[in-house]
Amino acid sequence: MELLLGLVAFITSLIAAIVGFGGGMLLIAILPLFLNPALVIPIHGLTQITSNASRALFSLSNVKWSLLPAFFVGSIIGTLLFGVVLYNMPTTYIPVAIGLYILLNLWYSPFSNFIKRFENFYIIGALQTGLGLIVGATGPLSLTVLTKQLQSKDQVVATSAVFMTLSHLAKIPVFLLVSSELLQSGPIIITMMCGAILGSYIGTKLRLSANNTQLINLIKVLLSALAVNMLLSVIP
Repeated sequence: MELLLGLVAFITSLIAAIVGFGGGMLLIAILPLFLNPALVIPIHGLTQITSNASRALFSLSNVKWSLLPAFFVGSIIGTLLFGVVLYNMPTTYIPVAIGLYILLNLWYSPFSNFIKRFENFYIIGALQTGLGLIVGATGPLSLTVLTKQLQSKDQVVATSAVFMTLSHLAKIPVFLLVSSELLQSGPIIITMMCGAILGSYIGTKLRLSANNTQLINLIKVLLSALAVNMLLSVIP
């Protein structure tokens, strides 16, 4: 099972290294087929920290570091706010809000121009990291804004990787709750981390050789498909 999950981590990390997202969502959909439910979030989080951190490391020169302080401060605020205030609140319609935000921001210029007045990485950091504690698929929040503000596909993917690393680090208290079970799953975790690093390395090489405009457009299309899926997910 270790080698199979290592292969899964490799493929999902490869996808994320090329287009900037999607690998983590695919991974968390697959893990429950193999793991104890209590281990899914911690092992997913550890693998994603490895995947995102290695992706950022392999593209370090492309990270837009000037955006990091605001996102980091926002992440701390989001962790405290969502952890204390929203943990016990209904989350059913949060994907609808995220989905609508992504679609309108990418394709409806009046909304995009309006929201740009309030859009900053303090807020994006708070929302992505805070919501990430209780719902999935928050990475596209920052990716949507980065796609608008940065022209280089490599800057978009590399900076997003740093942001998502910070967001996943906020889940460490969850990991500590099942630390004894995690120790017993050491071989699986190590194999998946190795697979994630290899996927990041090969995916980064493929992305660097890809056409900038085409990949940016592909990211927008995939983000839109994800947003539509979020909207449909709340329909009974």
